[in-house]
Amino acid sequence: MALRFSATHITNQEESSDPEYSETHPGESSSEDEDEDLTWDDWVSDSLSKRPCKSLFENRTFDTVQEALAYDETTHGSSLKEITARLRLDPYKRIRLINWIRKEHPSSSEVANLTGSEPFFTEDEYLKPSIEDDPLLQIEPDDWSDSDEEAEQGTLEEPKDLDTAKRQIKALQRKLQQATQDLVYYHQFVSERLNLAGLADELQKGEGTSSASHVAVPLRDDDSHYFQSYAENDIHSVMINDKVRTASYAKFILSNPELFRDAVVMDVGCGTGILSLFAASAGAKRVFAIDASDIAEKAEKIVKANGLDNVITVIRGKVENIKLPEGFDKVDIIVSEWMGYALLYESMLDSVLHARDRFLKDGGVMAPSQTKMMFALCEASELFKERIGFWNDVYGFDLSEMGSHVYDDAVVDVVGPDTVVSQPVEVKDLYLGSITPKQLDFSSPFKLVSTSERRIKVHAFVLYFDTFFTNTGAPIPDDVEAYVIHEGDPILAEVWPLGGRPYQGRRMSTGGGLTGRPKVTSFSTGPASMPTHWKQTIFFLREPISVADGTVVEGMFKCKKSTDNSRELDVEIHFSVREPDADAGAGDVVVQIYKVR
Repeated sequence: MALRFSATHITNQEESSDPEYSETHPGESSSEDEDEDLTWDDWVSDSLSKRPCKSLFENRTFDTVQEALAYDETTHGSSLKEITARLRLDPYKRIRLINWIRKEHPSSSEVANLTGSEPFFTEDEYLKPSIEDDPLLQIEPDDWSDSDEEAEQGTLEEPKDLDTAKRQIKALQRKLQQATQDLVYYHQFVSERLNLAGLADELQKGEGTSSASHVAVPLRDDDSHYFQSYAENDIHSVMINDKVRTASYAKFILSNPELFRDAVVMDVGCGTGILSLFAASAGAKRVFAIDASDIAEKAEKIVKANGLDNVITVIRGKVENIKLPEGFDKVDIIVSEWMGYALLYESMLDSVLHARDRFLKDGGVMAPSQTKMMFALCEASELFKERIGFWNDVYGFDLSEMGSHVYDDAVVDVVGPDTVVSQPVEVKDLYLGSITPKQLDFSSPFKLVSTSERRIKVHAFVLYFDTFFTNTGAPIPDDVEAYVIHEGDPILAEVWPLGGRPYQGRRMSTGGGLTGRPKVTSFSTGPASMPTHWKQTIFFLREPISVADGTVVEGMFKCKKSTDNSRELDVEIHFSVREPDADAGAGDVVVQIYKVR
């Protein structure tokens, strides 16, 4: 796909300001007609307009843009050029109009009755192409006609001499440079506003390809872009260097040899294979490392380099589709690091639960076995200044519009423990032994009580999660809280077994150990913990809450998979505020809606 905007005209008057040009062409004046001959748009529009194009109102493809538009005008009485002119649509609104028609399938009469004030003309959703490589998005309205007059205007005259040829080349080079800058701007605009992963790759793939055989294929596929993002080294470096994460997994696996010895283990979303390597080191008889990303090829080489290819088998594919080698139907343990921002972002847990239902034997262990989403009040004044307040006064100018979108998207960042001004409450408890994918969309009531000793403004809610591993796979006891890891904690400096030597733990740093109770390993991603790569998820409030000691903030936390991207989350927070001595339900209910992406 190649999206293009008009470059600014470069006139011959600019050329005549060149002394060399003035000397060689005395008395020659600039001409608007000649300028039109030299535009970059005219130079390339002919090839664009002759590419296959689908009708706006039917599932029918024509050889050229003109044929498709003419068919819509004669058959459906709808002229896209006239509508664009009547509503005075700029390039962005015109793109939204075309994508809206293709996505929502309105009737031609509905399109004719548009006023230009409809909400979709300002919604970023309709900047995402509904059809890959749609030529209607790539040419200007002036190119939608194939009259002889316009065809003549779009033809470059053959240069009569070397000087003329040089001028034409120079003008076209300037047009190409401007058009390239426009395209770069559009790339940046779409990736920032729509967060479309891999847009640049898609644009490059689409260059020069026909859209005739790619009708109604969305630019972004949730799965393909998701798995592509895990093919690069950087993301795995970040995760492995997250000491809280990696050391906690190592702690659980390597300090439970009685669980892993001679076990058959499945590692879902293995990445580099680090958890598989831990499992093999802990005595697993067989480990199946599953990943649908290209990283699986590197994992296979890593396994072989460590001499464990007789234990670990890397399987490339989605866990929903793979088959285990002959002789293996079930596994004893499923280990996976599936957690995303706000715990459920990326929706990888769905695949882990599918693996549980399909491959885990009765009495098998899920690792981790349980996670809890925690929710609290967050003063967040410094983060507010950095993300939003900063824009209110920039060299004396009000640029606050730049920070307005922050209220619509959750912010992933680190806040200090001193900014949390309530005891956290649990809004979702996920026990992986029994939870189902349907239960991952949920609504949960909450009641937060301010612990601030003085009256302050609360700018946000903060969400994080705690993760638990049990050696039996059973739920954790009610009195067990997540272990909070700080800088210098011994778990971060463990000496792990090398060359087959037995593991020697320094000290117990987790709960458990009592008769009849499971042995628990855990970690937290909350503000009190050493920061992890998950950080915390911040939901900024459009209007800060004024709280003092005992102020009650209560309401409902709602979370579900996004309808337009199943790996993103839609969050609604309904809340009211009341002072300690006020009756329950006395405050007005405020509703804010967020995207986690």
